[in-house]
Amino acid sequence: MTDDRIDPALLAGNRRPMAGYRATHFLWEVKDGVATITLNRPERKNPLTFDSYAELRDLFHQLKWAEDVKAVVVVGAGGNFCSGGDVHEIIGPLVRLKAPELLMFTRMTGELVKTMRACPQPIVAAVDGVCAGAGAIVAMASDLRLGTARSKTAFLFNRVGLAGCDMGACAMLPRIVGQGRASELLYTGRSLGGEEGERWGFFNRLAAPEELLAEAQALAAQLVQGPSFANGITKTMLHQEWAMTIEQAIEAEAQAQAICMLTQDFTRAYEAFVAKQKPRFEGN
Repeated sequence: MTDDRIDPALLAGNRRPMAGYRATHFLWEVKDGVATITLNRPERKNPLTFDSYAELRDLFHQLKWAEDVKAVVVVGAGGNFCSGGDVHEIIGPLVRLKAPELLMFTRMTGELVKTMRACPQPIVAAVDGVCAGAGAIVAMASDLRLGTARSKTAFLFNRVGLAGCDMGACAMLPRIVGQGRASELLYTGRSLGGEEGERWGFFNRLAAPEELLAEAQALAAQLVQGPSFANGITKTMLHQEWAMTIEQAIEAEAQAQAICMLTQDFTRAYEAFVAKQKPRFEGN
């Protein structure tokens, strides 16, 4: 007689710890469930290259199966977030490519946004100083954004002869700041200051530059203490419901919530409430 029981290890698939990941084109650290990605080319204001685009894309894809990462912080070194695509290592080569190769590049950069939105962990962008071009897109694609008064966020594609519809900006930015404000930023390429960005809703809040990373990590740590499985469902639904009618969204949320009610976290929360204790969430 065969044993029809399923090995949980098989169900786990590719689940793996990410603390031992060795990044090549940025800094990577995992502590107490919070992963911190530091774009680390401060002498150039942390621009992206072909290789760093690809590595970030692949890393966020791997985070779908991370056992030890419950939230992610993205920050730049040296007082700036990211100045966009490297002028010499990306922009220069692009002007010499033909249409098929250019489309390969733009699809690859778009995949970074897709993997950021598809990974279950909430992503907190800690934005100080220059946040331009692809850097503004990375901040936009994050779930939460903390800035500083000196933050300068610019979707500057228009200023280099390109359309503002880059890496999902025309779909996502209006949902964050509104259609009119997004149109202004994408048509003009002007910088959005920190205080203005907070008023517009681009930033959840501002922090002092010297406290920005600590506040972003504290916010991520707060999320880690919550029900991480349910938070992943929330992120999925926030993303997927953009393309749903209200009726479809209500049904999808009914199904998603029913799944969350099967978790041990839900049971623990009820038992903690009855015992007048603080619930302890474990993500299962």
